[in-house]
Amino acid sequence: MRKDARFWILVVALALSGAAIHLWERVGEAHVERAPLAEFPSEVGDWRQYGLDEKFDAETERVLGATDYLSRLYVSRDGQLASFYVGYYATQRTGKTYHSPLNCLPGSGWAMTEPARVLVRPPDAPPFEANRYIIQKGSDRQLLLYWYEGRGRSVASEYWGKIYTVLDSMRRRRSDGAMVRVIVPLRPGISEERALAIATDLAAKAYAHLPRFVPR
Repeated sequence: MRKDARFWILVVALALSGAAIHLWERVGEAHVERAPLAEFPSEVGDWRQYGLDEKFDAETERVLGATDYLSRLYVSRDGQLASFYVGYYATQRTGKTYHSPLNCLPGSGWAMTEPARVLVRPPDAPPFEANRYIIQKGSDRQLLLYWYEGRGRSVASEYWGKIYTVLDSMRRRRSDGAMVRVIVPLRPGISEERALAIATDLAAKAYAHLPRFVPR
């Protein structure tokens, strides 16, 4: 192909892209119906809510910038505790987006070690990958599991999460989504392997309920 032909193809492509972006901004995002996270089930499989939902202070909520969030403890039938968090964003076009644990936790004094990708296996859905870390502050050690959820995808990679958000913004007029996190304390008698089994079990049981609150 001649250089001048390639040049004009590029000019046309840029013009069309600019027009598409302008139209996209004028049309706005598609509205999706969802239930508030406060209605997330208190019983998830054989897990039960333990105590009241945690509410952050005003400054934390301002920094978080989430449209809606849930921070709750669950206890299993055999007495294992796990923290479950969902931070939902109705749009990410305004610059408000998921707060990655990779940024938030070290900034709060937590060391993050032993990174890995693990499979979460929901009972009636395909398995998906989640991020797994051991986090520590002083003598407090915990196992962290998290992934990004929304618009029909469960993604561990932050980079692919961003790419899918851009693509879905253009194709589906949607940039909504959430970060889902499970934390299990590493106490005496709870090995890392056992903590991982506890975390993935709660994640798998909770996954079936997410579409009501984080639309696909």
